[in-house]
Amino acid sequence: MAQYGGSWTVTKEDSRRIEALLSKPSSTWVPAILWLTDVLALELSLGLAVLVREVLSGLWPHSLTWNDYALLGLILAAFPLGYLFWALYPGYGIHPVERMRRTFLITVLLFALMAVVFAILPATRALVGLVLIAGMFAVLLVPLLNALARELLIRASWWGYPVVILGAGLIGSMVARALQQERYLGMVPVAFLDDDPNKQHRLIEGVPVIGGLDRAEQVSELGVKEAIVAISSIGRAELKKLVHRLPFLHVTVVPDLGEPTIDWFAVRSLGRIHGLAVRKNLLLPRNRAMKWWMDRLLGWPLFVFSLPLIWLLALWIRLVSPGSPYFTQTREGLAGRPINILKLRTMYPDAGQRLERHLSENPEAKAEWERSFKLKRDPRILPGVGFFLRKTSLDELPQLYNVVRGEMSLVGPRPFPAYHLEHFSPEFRELRHSVLPGITGFWQVLARSDSDLKLQEELDTYYIRNWSPWLDVYLLFRTVMAVLGSKGAY
Repeated sequence: MAQYGGSWTVTKEDSRRIEALLSKPSSTWVPAILWLTDVLALELSLGLAVLVREVLSGLWPHSLTWNDYALLGLILAAFPLGYLFWALYPGYGIHPVERMRRTFLITVLLFALMAVVFAILPATRALVGLVLIAGMFAVLLVPLLNALARELLIRASWWGYPVVILGAGLIGSMVARALQQERYLGMVPVAFLDDDPNKQHRLIEGVPVIGGLDRAEQVSELGVKEAIVAISSIGRAELKKLVHRLPFLHVTVVPDLGEPTIDWFAVRSLGRIHGLAVRKNLLLPRNRAMKWWMDRLLGWPLFVFSLPLIWLLALWIRLVSPGSPYFTQTREGLAGRPINILKLRTMYPDAGQRLERHLSENPEAKAEWERSFKLKRDPRILPGVGFFLRKTSLDELPQLYNVVRGEMSLVGPRPFPAYHLEHFSPEFRELRHSVLPGITGFWQVLARSDSDLKLQEELDTYYIRNWSPWLDVYLLFRTVMAVLGSKGAY
C-alpha cells in the first residue's frame, strides 16, 4: 500500500496509474511537438505554393528571389503564436471540432492580414499571390498534420492529463466512458471519489473508486488539477459548498438531465442568470442549405475519383462469387421516403438462409445479433474480398452515387434496414426522418460496429442536435482514420 497524507491509503496500482500520467512529458514536449508540427505544415504550404507558382510562372510578371522566400518562411514560423494565443498548445479539454474551427479561423485571419500588409507595401506587393496560394494549402495541411501528430501522441501514451471524477454513479460512469471514447480531448480519468462504501474499491469503466469525497485534498496533492462533479443525488446548496471547497484549479459540474438529453443543451446567458437552450442545429434551414452545398462540392469529386477503385473491387467480387457484384437495398430516407442504396456485395447470394441457420444453431450468436444486429463471425460474408470490404468499409463507396443524386449525405445517420429501425423509439425514428441519411456518421466513427442500439440512438441524436460544418469535416477525417485502422468494423 502507498500512503498520501493522513490515514488515506490507495493500492500501489492506483498510485502508479496516477503517477504515470503525471510523469508524462506532456507539460513540455507535447506543446513543442504540436508547435513544430504546425511550423512544418506552414512551411510545407509555402513550398507547395512556390511549386504552383513555378508551374504557372507565365501568370506572374515579377520574379522572386531567395530572400523573398526566406522572409515568408520566417513570418510563417511565427504564425503558431496565434495558435498559442487561442490556447491550442496543448489544447487539452478542447473538443476536436472546436480545435478545427479555431485553427481554420486563425490561419485564415493571419494569412489575410499578411496579404493585406504586403499589398500595401510596394516592396512586398509581388508576394501577395504567393501568400494567398500558401494560405489555401495551409487551411488544409495545418489541421491535418496537427491531427496526425495528436494521433501519434495518443498511441505513444503521451497525450492527455489526469482528471478525477466525483461521483461513481450513472452520470459519473457516463462521463468516464465519454472521455475514454473521445481520446482527442486529452482528459484522462484516473480515479473516482464517491462516499458510497458499496462503490469504493471497485472498477467502473476501468477506473478505480479510490475513496470518498473527503479524499479530494490528497488527490490534488498528487498533482491532479481538474475534477468533474457528476453526482446526481446532491442538492443545490450542498453542490455549491462542495464546488467552493474543492482544491482543484478547474472544476466542471455535469448536470443530471437524463441520459440521452445531456448533449442537446447549450448554456445561454439571460443577463444575470443562465439558462439551457435546446439545440436543433440540423433542423435549421440555413444549416440544411450549407450541408447541401458541402455534399455537392465534396460528393462529386469523391464519386468521380472513386470509380476506378469501385470497378476493381467489383471485378474481385465477380472472381470470388458469381452474380452481380453490386447489392441494392431499400432503406428509409428523408421524411421516411424509401430510397435504394447501392453497395458492393460482400455476402453470398443465399445470405438470408445462412444467417437463419447460424442463429438457430448458435444461441450466443443469436444474442449478439439481437443486441446490435452485427456478428463478429458472420457466415454470410464472402471469403477474402467480403471480409476486406467490411473491415475497410469500402463496400459503402457506391453510395457516393446516392449522394450526388441528393438521396444521401456524406455524413448523417446511417440508413438502417427495416428490421433494425423497428427497435428504435418512435421519437428517434421521427428525428431521423428530418435529415438525410449518411454514408458515415457519429456512431460509426466513435464505436464502429462495437455499439448497441442505445448508443447508436444517443450518438445520432447528438449529431442532429449539434451539427456544424466543422463537425462534418471532423467526422470525415475520423472516418478515414477509423477505416485505415479497421477498428471495430466487421
